[in-house]
Formats: sequence, C-alpha cells, structure tokens
Amino acid sequence: MTAILSASELMSEMAGSRPPVLLDIRWQLGGPDQRPAYEAGHLPGAVYVDLDHELAGPPGSGGRHPLPDPEAFGAVMRRAGVRSDVPVVVYDGGQGWAAARAWWLLGWTGHPDVRVLDGGLAAWTAEAGEVTADTPTPVEGDFKPNPGALGLLDADAAASLARTGLLLDARAGERYRGEVEPIDPVGGHIPGAVSAPTTENVGPDGLFLPAEALRARFAALGATGGAEVGVYCGSGVSGAHEVLALQVAGIESGLYAGSWSHWSSDPARPVATGPNP
Repeated sequence: MTAILSASELMSEMAGSRPPVLLDIRWQLGGPDQRPAYEAGHLPGAVYVDLDHELAGPPGSGGRHPLPDPEAFGAVMRRAGVRSDVPVVVYDGGQGWAAARAWWLLGWTGHPDVRVLDGGLAAWTAEAGEVTADTPTPVEGDFKPNPGALGLLDADAAASLARTGLLLDARAGERYRGEVEPIDPVGGHIPGAVSAPTTENVGPDGLFLPAEALRARFAALGATGGAEVGVYCGSGVSGAHEVLALQVAGIESGLYAGSWSHWSSDPARPVATGPNP
C-alpha cells in the first residue's frame, strides 16, 4: 500500500464502508498555535493533534523535537480515536512536514495502515472537499504503541551511516553548507552527509513528485545498489517528510530523530561546512 493518497481517493474512502480515522496536524515552525485554524475549518471528523506537545517530547538534550514517550503518544492517539484495525489518514496545511511526522511516529510504533493526504488541506479544498467547524468527539481507540517498526538512528548510527551508506540532510542547502543557521547553535552538516532538501520532493503544486521522479532524484544522490539510507533535518520533522518521499520511491530509510538540533548541541561532535559531504 502506498504511503500517500490523493484528495479524490480520500473522498471515496470517507464515503465507503470503512472510513479512515482522520488526524489534522497543522503546524508552523516557530509560528502560532494552529488549533484556531483547525477550529475554523477542517475535514469532517478530523481530530486535531498538536505536533509540539503531542508528537514530541519536551525540548532539551534530545533536540528541539525529541520523540515523545511512547505511552504518552499512545494515549494521545487513543483519545483521537486511533484503532489498530482501522486505517489512519493524516494531513496538515499543505507543506506535508507535520503530517509526515505523525505518519512516521504511527508507523514506528506499529500501526499497520497510515497514509498522508498528498497536498494536505490545500489539495482537499482544491477538489471542493467539505470543510466543517464541527469538532468531533471520537470513540476511544485501542492503539497500543510497539516501537521499532521503522528505522530509527541515534547520533552514532547517523555518523556511521554517513561513512558507510547514504545519510541525507533534508534541510535547506544554505543551512547544510553552514552559510546561515537561524535556529541551532552552529551551522554546517554531519561529515559525509549529502544535501537533499525536502522541498525538492514536491512540485510547484505542493504534491509529491511521481514515484519514478523521486527514484531518479534519490538515485542521483547515491541511493543505489541497496545502499543503506538514513535521513536527518533540523529536528526530525522535515526529515520525516524525506523518509516518506523515499518510501513513495520504494526506498526504505531510517530517521535520525534528534537531527541537527541534537547533533550540534554537543561541541565534541564534528561539523563540516561547504557544498561537499
């Protein structure tokens, strides 16, 4: 099963006999809380989930968006109505990063059927999809996390993969090169990592590039011959989108969830700058 679906496909599933659980993951990096936007209008039946507080643990030594405690995450998902035997579809405002974070967490903790609405709310409304301000009260779900179903890297594993396989840096190129660093204490990248900005996974319409185009993109970056692939970003959000793009392309990969916010917090870890790995 593909990890993404179109707005028209979602409309058909919502009208069918086994509609998915819908989660609204709208979020802006450093921006205002998106709950008011959710309350003003969302997909029918969708439950809002807060990325900063429910899809991440408290910021600190583990990075800006460390993984949440699995049991706490499971409680959030159950309150949202998530069940192990019912499909889940996640969406955000259109960028896809936040939705991908939810997709990755649910997949990592063992949910067997999670997909991202390609293009998010923008794609839905472009197809004249219904939007409502009615806030649902879902029936309690039964999902119990069992972490480990997707690849997870720590700092040592990411450093090793940069030497022995392919470690992709999903941040903007200027941050990879160390020309600017608006958030973290130092600019640059993990030595050996290859620049692969997440923004290049989608077209001008905000939809994922076709699988063939994504395969070609990642092959050009070194994802060939069965090479082990890992991804990191600033704090494990846009990197999840890159893992999703790799999945669409048929390539398995691991996520360094702490990412640059974790790596750069330790001055003993090496930092490379410039355009080369």
